[in-house]
Amino acid sequence: MRFPRRGRELPEPVSPGTVAAEARAVRVRLGARDVLDGVDAGVRAGEVLALVGPNGAGKSSLLGALAGDLVCAAGEVRIGGRAVGEWGAAELALRRAVLPQAATLAFPFPVAEVVRMGRAPWAGTGCEEQDEEAVAGAMAATEVGALAGRPFPALSGGERARVALARVLAQRAPLLLLDEPTAALDLRHQELVLRLCRERAAAGDAVVVVLHDLGLAAAYADRVAVLDGGRIVADGPPGEVLRGELLSAVYRQPVEVLPHPRGGAPLVVPVRDRAEGT
Repeated sequence: MRFPRRGRELPEPVSPGTVAAEARAVRVRLGARDVLDGVDAGVRAGEVLALVGPNGAGKSSLLGALAGDLVCAAGEVRIGGRAVGEWGAAELALRRAVLPQAATLAFPFPVAEVVRMGRAPWAGTGCEEQDEEAVAGAMAATEVGALAGRPFPALSGGERARVALARVLAQRAPLLLLDEPTAALDLRHQELVLRLCRERAAAGDAVVVVLHDLGLAAAYADRVAVLDGGRIVADGPPGEVLRGELLSAVYRQPVEVLPHPRGGAPLVVPVRDRAEGT
C-alpha cells in the first residue's frame, strides 16, 4: 500500500490515560440488521481493552468502527481527539494499526516483506530511518525471524497469524486494534501475544483486542467490555465484569467464576453435566 508523502500530520506523543479512540452512540448496520446499536466505548493510552461476547455480539463490528473501517449509520468515532472522517488515509495509518481476523495475500511475498509492509505509512517521514529496527524488532517479538525468507502463503495458519501481528507491531502506531489475534495459535503463542499487548500498553500505546478466551481477557486486560446483541452490557475491570450470572446470561451457557489460586484473577469455568461414573 502506498501513501502520499506530503501534507501528513504526524502523531504527537500522548500522556498515559489520554483517550486514544472512542465511539459515541455508534450504530452500524450490515444489510438490514443493526450490528451495533447505540454503543459508547473508548480506550486510553497505556490500557488494554478486551472485547468479549458470543458470536454475532458485535465485537468485530465495534473494532471496525473504532478503526474507521466501518461507516456508522449514527453516532461518531474519534481517534486522537478528532472525528475519524477528518483524518486522511495516510494520517489515519500513522495513528492506528489493525489486525483483521484473516491474514491473506494474493502474491507469495516473503515473510520479511510482509512485515515491512507495516512501515509503508512512514515512507518519506523522518521516522523512515527506523524501518529496519522496527521490522527486526517486530519479527523477534513474534518469533518469526526464522521464517523471514519463506513465502507467506506456505506458512501454517498460526505462523501467518504471528507474521500478520509482526506487521502491525512494525507499524508502530499508538493505537492497536487486534481482531481475535489468538484464534489460530497454540497455548504458548496465545500467551506471547497477550504479553505483547501488555508490553505495548506499558510503553504508552492503547490496545483493543477481541478475544474469545475469557481467561486471557481476565489475566491480561485492564478493562473488559462484554457485548451482547450489538450493545455493551458491562464494561470495567475483569474482576468486576466477569461474573457468573452475567456471563451465563450472555453466553446462554451456565458458568461459574472462581478466583485463580495465584493472584486471584477470575477463572471462568463452564458448568458441565457428566453422567455418573464417567
